[in-house]
Amino acid sequence: MDWDQFDFNPRTVAALKKDLQRLMKLSSADIQCLLKTVSLTLRRNSMVTALQLYQDNDHLTSQHQKLSLGCSVLDNLLKGGIPLVGITELAGESSAGKTQISLQLCLCVQYPYKYGGLESGAVYICTEDAFPSKRLQQLIGQQHKLRADVPAEIIQKIKFGNSIFVEHAADLDTFHKCITTRLSLLLARGMVRLVVIDSIAALFRCEFGASESVMKARYLQTFGAQLHSLSTRFRTPIMCINQVTDAVSELEAAQCSCRVVGNRVVPALGITWANQLLMRLMASRISLPGQASGVASHCTGSVRTLRVVFAPHLPPSSCYYTVQLEGVKGIK
Repeated sequence: MDWDQFDFNPRTVAALKKDLQRLMKLSSADIQCLLKTVSLTLRRNSMVTALQLYQDNDHLTSQHQKLSLGCSVLDNLLKGGIPLVGITELAGESSAGKTQISLQLCLCVQYPYKYGGLESGAVYICTEDAFPSKRLQQLIGQQHKLRADVPAEIIQKIKFGNSIFVEHAADLDTFHKCITTRLSLLLARGMVRLVVIDSIAALFRCEFGASESVMKARYLQTFGAQLHSLSTRFRTPIMCINQVTDAVSELEAAQCSCRVVGNRVVPALGITWANQLLMRLMASRISLPGQASGVASHCTGSVRTLRVVFAPHLPPSSCYYTVQLEGVKGIK
């Protein structure tokens, strides 16, 4: 898109180019590049019509673009990977593999577009535990095994550790400053294209009592709106790890469609947070009974399940996966 396509008088555009070239002492080619960049930015942040969303001829939206999980089985489950625009929640009990998947995403985002990446870095916001740097180094060292689809020379050129920015936010105020200042700056500079929050529930565990549900809901709505704004503006997927809690009623368990080791569990933070999500995934560590036990005999490590609870573009479905030294691998 060029400035000539805006509803401006041609003389205005010509005068603008001439004045910019004179004042900034730049070449005509540099001025043209500057104006084109500005026009693209203005167009990206403008409203679109339903027909444009359907046709998507100029790639105005990110509906059909995904961030790969680095595994063909998991990508097939999600029809390509994680959507670029919107909040994706990954919920599950402890040891279900949530952090492993998130770390793998932080590496996948750095790959070229051709291999499912976004050629950029990631921000990993820790709200509870320390960042698992040792495990990250293991994954980096094993990328040539996990990503056999990528030529070795491409993997060797990527400086994985240099493009993962770690933040620690143990309370709501720190988290708010993090996403509104430092995170916005990294996104604006194009240094990152993925945000991982591990975990969102930890921020609210001790902040609000039972009588403060209204205030809690307002905070959740505010954070959800801020994260959505960043995701839409910079076409950046937001991955929020969430914990689970016991279902207090049959209805709540049915709405979640989740059952883990005989206990009904649902993601924490309730319906207010659920309404902020584009997609909800549930990870669980399981024992495979009957015929399915044959799957485990071909794998090392405990078998886990990744389930699509809801998403506007996916049906409820699931697949098995394991966490191995080289990373998360789906089971065909």
